[in-house]
Amino acid sequence: MSLSDSDSSSSYGSDYKNLRQISRERLLHEMLRSAKTGNSKSTWKVLIMDRLTVKIMSYSCKMADITQEGVSLVEDIYKRRQPLPSMDAIYFIQPTKENVIMFLSDMSGKSPLYKKAFVFFSSPISRELVSHIKKDSSVLTRIGALREMNLEYFAIDSQGFITDNERALEELFVDEEDSRKGDACLNVMASRIATVFASLREFPFVRYRAAKSLDVTTMTTFRDLIPTKLAARIWDCLIQYKQKTEHFPQTETCELLILDRSIDQIAPIIHEWTYDAMCHDLLNMEGNKYVHEVLSKAGGPPEKKDVLLEEHDPVWLELRHAHIADASERLHEKMTNFVSKNKAAKIQHGSRDGGELSTRDLQQMVQALPQYSEQIDKISLHVEIAGKINKIIRESGLRELGQLEQDLVFGDAGMTDVINFFTTKEDATRENKLRLLMILAAIYPEKFEGEEGHNIMKVVRLPQDDMNAVNNMRLLAGASETKKSSTGAFSLKFDIHKKKRAARKDRTCAEETTWQLSRFYPMIEELIDKLNKGELSKDEYPCMNDPSPTFHGTSQSTPMHQAPAPHSMRSRRTPTWARPRNSDDGYSSDSVLRHASSDFKKMGQRIFVFIVGGATRSELRVCHKLTSKLQREVILGSSSLDDPPHFITKLKLLTANELSLDDLQI
Repeated sequence: MSLSDSDSSSSYGSDYKNLRQISRERLLHEMLRSAKTGNSKSTWKVLIMDRLTVKIMSYSCKMADITQEGVSLVEDIYKRRQPLPSMDAIYFIQPTKENVIMFLSDMSGKSPLYKKAFVFFSSPISRELVSHIKKDSSVLTRIGALREMNLEYFAIDSQGFITDNERALEELFVDEEDSRKGDACLNVMASRIATVFASLREFPFVRYRAAKSLDVTTMTTFRDLIPTKLAARIWDCLIQYKQKTEHFPQTETCELLILDRSIDQIAPIIHEWTYDAMCHDLLNMEGNKYVHEVLSKAGGPPEKKDVLLEEHDPVWLELRHAHIADASERLHEKMTNFVSKNKAAKIQHGSRDGGELSTRDLQQMVQALPQYSEQIDKISLHVEIAGKINKIIRESGLRELGQLEQDLVFGDAGMTDVINFFTTKEDATRENKLRLLMILAAIYPEKFEGEEGHNIMKVVRLPQDDMNAVNNMRLLAGASETKKSSTGAFSLKFDIHKKKRAARKDRTCAEETTWQLSRFYPMIEELIDKLNKGELSKDEYPCMNDPSPTFHGTSQSTPMHQAPAPHSMRSRRTPTWARPRNSDDGYSSDSVLRHASSDFKKMGQRIFVFIVGGATRSELRVCHKLTSKLQREVILGSSSLDDPPHFITKLKLLTANELSLDDLQI
């Protein structure tokens, strides 16, 4: 069995497609559309999936896309299904024994559920299971296709994917190590990561964070070896693809850097001040779903409407990585710009004598000016969201807390400042106290040992399960860091003139000086920058392929990665969205989307970064930012994408074996 031809390409030509677009096209064209070929005369088909593949499909395709490819019914393989003997079925399933047994049960005997079956596996199937299928002669004649799609990841973003290992932190970093469970987790993760490269037709140089130990007497733990073990397993999968898969590259085409959560314990906890991160951190959203209140057309109470904050919304696409203050300013400009450029809107708004527009004003305009409903709807949605966020920031004193968090990280504040905050700000929320304490524990782990640790707990007065999260921060630190910190020689002390300890080098750039509270940056930004320049240490980040000196990872002389001078993503997008071509209404619903792909033409080779134990929205944002700066598309992968409350819940589980994710909430 081999990967079938698809339109996907790793080149950056005029028909460049991003990760999500390639995933979508493979599922719709290579899988669903291909089932129309052969002797099949049926027009409509049934699509049968399992619990994982239905999520894979939903992250890349809409129901309308699936219907357009001739699917009239979507079914769960594990649910009782009505026989439809006149229709063909498409199975998109994991290659597990249970799934194969279910499939054979559907299609064997004198009365199969469907006329013909087109079977697509999400990852490579074992020889044993193929033999099991071949044994049933009654099924063989009813199989229209039996192929490996090799697509077993969730495309959460145009430049991001997750492997859906939600329990990775619990299974890999837990206090009482279970290597059997840990190995099983890494095997699944590696197999799914490898399918990303199969889909994009990329063969990477595989680099990983090496295990750290102080000396020969220090025992290396399972946790220290996570990136090493994962790199070896991914390499094995890639070699299989290289040997057996048609059109898979035979030479390296990109770079993959494998890390784990120990490289940056602060990024998942600190308050990130961009619009996207604030939405997910402060608004209790369910995934990307936001519940929006709109005026009732009948004049009754407001109606609730579910809205997805995703890349098809140009306002979201433009503002998601902007600082919340910047996003709020831009939204205000859009509102006033829309009113000033539309005479009808101006008349409708005239009675307010030029005063500031509210969300309610905008919604009333939608009713009065239906021809502008799409434009005003989108703006009013984001005005409402930004308004809610700013209200929470004001009411919870988040600005002062955010300043202390960042001062702590950059060494401008220390233990005394945090204790002072706890004693003077007793109205701070439990979660905000906990997050500040966890940042402190990441920078000063030795302060939480013995009597000193007990004294801090008395001052903060947090319940025991919150303190578990603080104490479990030590499990995310490498063995060497933990040992160094207890002896006082801290590895991240950058400024010798600062008495306080710093966990980040201070930098100055236009973005960071324009907006308050934007100093913080995730550690992967520095690592990706070094990888691109060929400055990443070979000892700390070895390469499975042992690349030749001509490769960019070890030399800056190679011409293959030379790219045009970097230019600002914001300067490109803002003007085209606010003043679109062929439009004089101050708004264009698709201009950002129309130009998105053009940003990626003529780029260097892709960089992939995978973080075991959960990635953050700040890290995803950095990948978008560096794509523009480095002129190389940077794709972030992880076992999961975690917002701070979710990450803290997972951290508590590392010493709570009897509990599950469902039981524990902040």
